[in-house]
Amino acid sequence: MHALRALGAAGAAALLTASAATVATVATAAQAAPSPPPAPRPQLTDAAVDKAVARLDGSVADKMRRTGVPGVAVAVVHDDKVVYMRGFGLRRTGESAKVDPDTVFQLASVSKPVTSTVIAGALADPGDWDRPLGASLPGFALKDPWVTSHVTPADLISHRSGLPDHAGDLLEDLGYDQSYILDHLREEPLSPFRASYAYTNFGFTAGAEAVARNHGVSWQQLSEETLFKPAGMTRTSTEFDAYAKAPDRASGHVRNPDGTWSLRYVRDADAQTPAGGTSSTVRDMSRWLRLQLSAGALDGKQIIPADALSRTHLPEIVSQAVTGRGTPQFYGLGWNVSYDDAGRLRLSHSGGFALGANTNVTMLPLERLGIVVLTNSAPVGLADAVALDFFDIAEHGEPTADWMPLVASTYAQAFDAGRSPTDYAHPPAGAKPARDSAAYTGTYDNPYYGRATVTAADDGALTLALGPKPLRFPLTHYDGDTFSFVTTGENAVGRTGVTFTDGTLRVEYLDANHLGTFTRQ
Repeated sequence: MHALRALGAAGAAALLTASAATVATVATAAQAAPSPPPAPRPQLTDAAVDKAVARLDGSVADKMRRTGVPGVAVAVVHDDKVVYMRGFGLRRTGESAKVDPDTVFQLASVSKPVTSTVIAGALADPGDWDRPLGASLPGFALKDPWVTSHVTPADLISHRSGLPDHAGDLLEDLGYDQSYILDHLREEPLSPFRASYAYTNFGFTAGAEAVARNHGVSWQQLSEETLFKPAGMTRTSTEFDAYAKAPDRASGHVRNPDGTWSLRYVRDADAQTPAGGTSSTVRDMSRWLRLQLSAGALDGKQIIPADALSRTHLPEIVSQAVTGRGTPQFYGLGWNVSYDDAGRLRLSHSGGFALGANTNVTMLPLERLGIVVLTNSAPVGLADAVALDFFDIAEHGEPTADWMPLVASTYAQAFDAGRSPTDYAHPPAGAKPARDSAAYTGTYDNPYYGRATVTAADDGALTLALGPKPLRFPLTHYDGDTFSFVTTGENAVGRTGVTFTDGTLRVEYLDANHLGTFTRQ
């Protein structure tokens, strides 16, 4: 399954708060009703922030040297001023063009808090977040009709609809478009509604698209009219085509076995654009940060209603329960939400494409301080570690840990988590032979993944075809009626198994939610 779930979803929030003590307990007064806790106060001096800013050049350079990441851009906002903005490295390996503050990067899941800002502007009444979608999104339904009739934008944007983790992502990898994917989420099993958290790009996308269609416009048009144009975010778009055609564009890179980086893929995220398809620059993102930290205002103009924006900063669902002496982590409306030992709200989100992007945004609203870090590489932790170091230095004078290996290992574990426990590259001793190819060839159907076909070459070699514009996977025999193929795309997990049984075929990596069995026609 998706390689970036563990950290791409939660971002740096858990790591940031891991270095803080448990939230202080407020003593209860003797009277019947407890006294409210004192409001937290700003604690960071200008000098502390200046020190953290002064260390950024060295922090980024050190992490680029350690990882080889080709290009990075960083911006910091404090007290409604952009106090740092710089590009580092190259837009593309093998070329001379350098990253600058106007270089366009793919935001990946940092698109989510940008999207929630757009929705806040469109739903000026905060109560509109909690109104059922109704018929706003034709064709969209969930497995339980009652949930379908009650689910709201807030449920979908905060990942509490009951949809399973990353529902729909594998359909996108197979080439299905947004319409097909949203229409087929009804096949996914549901966990308890509003009582369970599972990070779901296409549930999030459904919530945003419903708002746009209720306004009678496309998601790009709603974003442009509500946020991008009034905020002066002139190089920000929710359409892949705009990113692909930008002359000052950072291309995505993946790491080679020898540690170098190459351009091998182009990640088109249009199908899930509200959840992961936005592209922007650190100059534009610094304007968005200023707006976030100034209650929706920018340059003397109220862009997003303050109360509507503040709703996006509140916890909606527990995303990580308390363990040991830690504090719970929450997900709000497009934000990871946590509170430190001083009671200060901390908002963050990370983004990651295995095919070549890693981003982070982190804010302390009370301190009116925020940072955004964009990179053009598959996630190795650089973006998160820069943000973690920055806030550590501002709050404690020095980093409290070497965050690079800690974040990198979390990403590495996430990538490995979806891999099959079976080593298909090495068949077992005494493996049974396959039957004649005619026993396997034919057309198979699946209500979720659509049609699969198995064909045989003249030499009997089998090929599995999946998706609307069929992706073709040569099958390698493993044992008896079990074969394997190498997965591709954003959610690739190495080799996966294909087992033929009594007129069905089961694709292992498509079957996490028991939807991966195809029936022969």
